[in-house]
Amino acid sequence: MAPRVVLTGLGVVSPVGLGKEAFWSNLLQGRSGIRTIQGFDVSPYASQMGGEVLDFHPEDYIPALKIPKMAKVTQYAMAAAKMAIEDAHLDFSQMDRTRVGVVIGTGLGGWGIFEAQLRTLFETGNPRRVHPLSVPLATSNAAAAEIAISYGLKGPNITISTACSSGGNAIGHGLDLIRSGRADIVVAGGTEACLLPGMLAAFCSLRTLSVRNDAPDRASRPFDKNRDGFVMGEGAGVVILESLERAKARSAAIYAELVGYGCACEASHMVSPDVTGTEQARAMSLALQDGEISPSDVDYINTHGTSTLLNDAVETRAIKMVFGKHAYDISMNSTKSMIGHTIGAAGAIEAIVCALTLQRGMIHPTLNIETPDPECDLDYTPHQARERKVRVALSNSFGFGSNNACLVMKAIS
Repeated sequence: MAPRVVLTGLGVVSPVGLGKEAFWSNLLQGRSGIRTIQGFDVSPYASQMGGEVLDFHPEDYIPALKIPKMAKVTQYAMAAAKMAIEDAHLDFSQMDRTRVGVVIGTGLGGWGIFEAQLRTLFETGNPRRVHPLSVPLATSNAAAAEIAISYGLKGPNITISTACSSGGNAIGHGLDLIRSGRADIVVAGGTEACLLPGMLAAFCSLRTLSVRNDAPDRASRPFDKNRDGFVMGEGAGVVILESLERAKARSAAIYAELVGYGCACEASHMVSPDVTGTEQARAMSLALQDGEISPSDVDYINTHGTSTLLNDAVETRAIKMVFGKHAYDISMNSTKSMIGHTIGAAGAIEAIVCALTLQRGMIHPTLNIETPDPECDLDYTPHQARERKVRVALSNSFGFGSNNACLVMKAIS
């Protein structure tokens, strides 16, 4: 029989707080982390806001000599991993480190390094001015590699890059590694640092972003009739996965049990979801089947909830396909209403929300639902947090390239 897998450590870097307690407290209070971007001049851009991480000091998490050798996306992952490892009270020196894996998702990797070095190249015209460590700094697997190097972890080391579902798929892959016996512990999650001049320009050109620049904290409005696009965010989320047996043996505190993972591809379009919602529904159904969970047992869904016209309506349609009338009894929310869309980190950060919801019996609000949308008529927990005992939680992550991932967690008894 495959081992049961549990979450024993959580680490998060987000626009509403560093560490799980600050993050959770601000979510429950409905504090938006979306504001006019401060990192560069956004006046020429159609969309000028983002979920920016503030007051992040890498020296609090990373040895000073290593910081210049890491892109910000890697620094965020390192910080979240350190938090999660410490939260789980893991001492790798007492373990077989060949049995500890790392799986990190990122949609864009070290884009910021390439952007900066290309600027240097074009401004100087001198190829020799390009930083000699540009490639290892920018490569997408740098975050997973640096975590492994820092802790001497020699198990499977994997990077998942499926755009907006990267973090969810990374945690799902971690589940598979433990179930299959290829790892005893997995450090899993997602990271992104995409609030950059070139990246913002690219997304503006794609016309997927909100342009509600006069009120940034009201721009991300998942499921509201007047939503006009998503808001970019940044950050990282990392969880510690291990077998229930191992966690009990070392008397570890357990947040939740990860029971199911589903992944399905629409094979339809690089950006827009299939309007039928069929494959999003299939990802949810596969995750429920994997966890041997009946749809009627689900109490809570952390939606993908991006705040785009099409995505929110399609996700609502897909949820109804899976849950039928029970969909109206499920409490739902969108974390993106407060932190924006953190792309490759989103699924991991939202998995942490699910774990805390299961443990603490509180559902954070979805901000800015002001005008009901007839196509989005489920319970999205508008405006205020709500107390509810949650036994089964589901987390949706749907990415560019038609990649849909779903995680299912249970409260631990």
